[in-house]
Amino acid sequence: MPQTWFECIRCGRKYPISEVKYRCESCGGLLDVEHDVDALKSRSGAEWKDLFARRSRMSKWPYQSGVWAKKEWVAPQIDDENIVSLGEGYTPLLRVKDLASLPEVWVKECGISHTGSFKDLGMTVLVSHVKQLISDGTQIRAVACASTGDTSAALAAYAAAARIPAIIFLPRGKISTAQLAQPIAHGAIVLGLETDFDGCMKIVQEITEDKSIYLANSMNALRIEGQKTVGIEIVQQLGWEVPDWIVIPAGNLGNISALGRGLTMMHELGLIDRLPRIVAAQAENANPLYQSFLTNFDEQRTVMARTTLASAIQIGSPVSYERAVKALRAFDGIVEQASEDELANAAALADRAGLYACPQTGVALAVLEKLVARGTIKRSDRVVVISTAHGLKFTDFKVDYHQKALSGVVSRYANPPVYLPADIDTVRKRIDAELA
Repeated sequence: MPQTWFECIRCGRKYPISEVKYRCESCGGLLDVEHDVDALKSRSGAEWKDLFARRSRMSKWPYQSGVWAKKEWVAPQIDDENIVSLGEGYTPLLRVKDLASLPEVWVKECGISHTGSFKDLGMTVLVSHVKQLISDGTQIRAVACASTGDTSAALAAYAAAARIPAIIFLPRGKISTAQLAQPIAHGAIVLGLETDFDGCMKIVQEITEDKSIYLANSMNALRIEGQKTVGIEIVQQLGWEVPDWIVIPAGNLGNISALGRGLTMMHELGLIDRLPRIVAAQAENANPLYQSFLTNFDEQRTVMARTTLASAIQIGSPVSYERAVKALRAFDGIVEQASEDELANAAALADRAGLYACPQTGVALAVLEKLVARGTIKRSDRVVVISTAHGLKFTDFKVDYHQKALSGVVSRYANPPVYLPADIDTVRKRIDAELA
């Protein structure tokens, strides 16, 4: 079995994968999960491609999961009987024509997942790892996370499936009703705090200093390992061809480093011969990474995140900043921002093409539009946009947009319902007027 371990991203100190640890004891740096790449090279790139392709057609446990189909690359230390999977991964990659001023855009629909977001990819690995630790004798009473909505839903569902208690810290009044309903439904202990996400994150880190309460946020390297499979899936779905650009919404920034890690692993193991460029898309009202990018990442900027329609990325002090900067530098990446008006209208325009875009995806699409207009992304480039969550989690956002009730947004594609008397002549006249 290939070996894995924790390794500090700053000083390189190594720790056993079985330890409950999130930061380096020597320098305080975040940890990554590292793999014995030389052992994985016992298979050629072509052999890995064939194996992954065959597993994508299997119903055998645990390969019906897009994450666990890549088990050797993700978490080989976990016994199959301790895997907690809810069918995550293998999400659609849709080709959409005439979107963001491009002839075609590919949209990776990560929201077509069990809890409706890409967070399932990381949570299946983290909760499975916790179940393995418990099986091996580690005393863990519960798993806990701070969340702007999607992480809480994923943790609550996977913890419920594993029969492990979950504790959720949410910023009171700052997530959608649909997102609040999910952890409640799954039986988690839900604590709504009078603070923002950054305040919740501070408290959960203090709570999980008690090692019997396991931290489930993306500062935990196990989450990153599951999320890295999104990049692998994208390339696999494109017939092992690498896109020119991948645009991804950016909040706490674990997804940036995860995307980079998956693509880097493919490159190291010979499945691909080049890397795409990465664009991190931030909301203008919560843009610490963009502010740091303006200084060429010479210093980490934090901000007091203002209210944004893209509530899942309303984060002013992202935990995975160092990881994200490392990935963006390796992938010649750039960071751009979108205003509330831009993200709302980009999401609405995507809906007109048959999608149902969450506001975070609206940020990515608005940023894509800017970069195409600027000439940074050429019309001949192949671009993949990662859609991080299902639009159904943000129904109020959709309704308010079409009722022209969003502050600071001019709803250019508003399509409110028309109310008429139940009179056939009136109805016919209206239909004729609409179709004229």
